Amino acid sequence: MIREWNIEAEPVRIKAGGCGTVEREIWALPVEEEFLRAFLSDIFSNHWRGICFGPIIEGAAYEWRCPSAPERISLSDGYLTVMFGTGGHFHLCIGENKGPASFPTPPDLKRRRHPSKAQLFRAFGRDGKPISWGFEMWNGSDEPMVSIFFPNPFIEADDRLSDMPDFTRLATWRSVTAKWLNRPPEALDEEGAGFRARG
Repeated sequence: MIREWNIEAEPVRIKAGGCGTVEREIWALPVEEEFLRAFLSDIFSNHWRGICFGPIIEGAAYEWRCPSAPERISLSDGYLTVMFGTGGHFHLCIGENKGPASFPTPPDLKRRRHPSKAQLFRAFGRDGKPISWGFEMWNGSDEPMVSIFFPNPFIEADDRLSDMPDFTRLATWRSVTAKWLNRPPEALDEEGAGFRARG
């Protein structure tokens, strides 16, 4: 069991643009290796079926789905590796990357690779209602490392917009926020009409 983390239960609300969102609520998360290992292991081990993930950078958005449950999640020299077997794998630096004794990682590169910010988010559309839920993390140079989008009531598994919202898809968001933020389910998450709404 990981130690208790001092995570603020109430979100910070910020203005946001793009992809139909106008505001976001964010919950800052710890960037310590122990926390990120436990948090990301929980997401990829227990919620892999519905998540969509990848780096979202200016000019490009990579949104991949897990091909299966991970065969292995491991940590070595600060890098978390999520291995899907024949479906590939990825690495995220979540701790101190020391490098081999014969070729240690320079201090400036250690700082750049280590996460500087991690957060859960809930995005709001033009109608002022939630339309997207997930997690984001940036490196020490404030560059995006990964975005994880949780299953969305307004988006089908094949990425088409839903004709009718399916609020059972909020199960991942509700499980993650209950476990990591100690927040109960909120009726607010079921008030929106999705990406088709006009605000």
